[in-house]
Amino acid sequence: MGFRGHSAGVRRIAAIVLAVLLIGGVAAAVVANRQSQDKSTATKTVRGVIGSEKAEFFSDPKVVKALAAKGFTVKAETSGSWAMEELPLSGYDFAFPASKAPADALRKKGKLPDTTPQRPFYSPLVVVAHRDAAQVLAGNGLAALTGKSTGTLRMTPYLAAARADRTWQQLKGAAAHTELTGTVFISSTDPEASSSGALYLAAASYAADGGKVADSPAAVARTAPLLKKLVSVQGAQQTSSDAPFRDFISGVGNPLVLVYESQVASLLLQHQPVGDLVVLYPDTTVNSDHTLVPLTQQGRELGELLSTDPALRALAVRHGFRPQGAAPEFTAATAPYTAYLNQTLTGVRQAPVPTSEVLHAMARQARGD
Repeated sequence: MGFRGHSAGVRRIAAIVLAVLLIGGVAAAVVANRQSQDKSTATKTVRGVIGSEKAEFFSDPKVVKALAAKGFTVKAETSGSWAMEELPLSGYDFAFPASKAPADALRKKGKLPDTTPQRPFYSPLVVVAHRDAAQVLAGNGLAALTGKSTGTLRMTPYLAAARADRTWQQLKGAAAHTELTGTVFISSTDPEASSSGALYLAAASYAADGGKVADSPAAVARTAPLLKKLVSVQGAQQTSSDAPFRDFISGVGNPLVLVYESQVASLLLQHQPVGDLVVLYPDTTVNSDHTLVPLTQQGRELGELLSTDPALRALAVRHGFRPQGAAPEFTAATAPYTAYLNQTLTGVRQAPVPTSEVLHAMARQARGD
């Protein structure tokens, strides 16, 4: 073999070696890049139990994506807020009832540190009514309409009607509406299992007892007969607010139903039909502070994220919740729906919430246990 042939052979070998090295380098770069991507998008799975009113929020693909961008995958199970006390806490990273009282009870049960509670958002309790029912209530002084689809429920006259077992047939104007029959009552959830049902009793007790917060067995006893009427007239009660609200929207069930404002606002913000719905804000009501109880460090991190991340706060508004300390966010988003929503809660008095022990006592007496 001549010099030129030998040289050409060397060049071919060198080219092959270089190609192998280049391919190896590219492959290594691809693997490294994939590892980097995996690391950057890796999420930690956080398990929790939540009130049913937050189920659509956590299952929303936009919320799932926003949480994943921050490194979280949330697997949530639903339960009535008070029913969470009966669940084993082991295996969960957080519990997320609909108000502070069941959250306090969970902390006591689990002997958790008495740290500052995390309340990412809240929602007032409201009564949804069909338009005919709302107009009859207004015509009899039990409500005051400020528009076609919103107004206030006057708690003192309403509670007086409840004490007297007033029927729709006894109210002027009701005869024109054949669906309005039987005792006038508000459908609420089981106060022993669900936060909204317990808070309804708290608001009713406060209004009926001259603006006093029940703080003793004697205080509970003073309004117990009335609270028992409010509950017993309903018959069987649901353990979460989701089903009664869906029944109402579909035209089934009682014409007056206690729900969270967030449930109504969520439908409006997502452009869902609401039919002849009228939103009545009780003139004495309770804000439901959705309170996250962290059971692990990951649960605490999730609570902080829900409270502070702008994207998640905006998504909470999209689901009808009012983020803590950020009224403008809710006001701006719901501006097209002021025909239904009382954005500033004008004319609404907030009743303080009794302790969890007192709420439990109220619920037991109201249920006749």
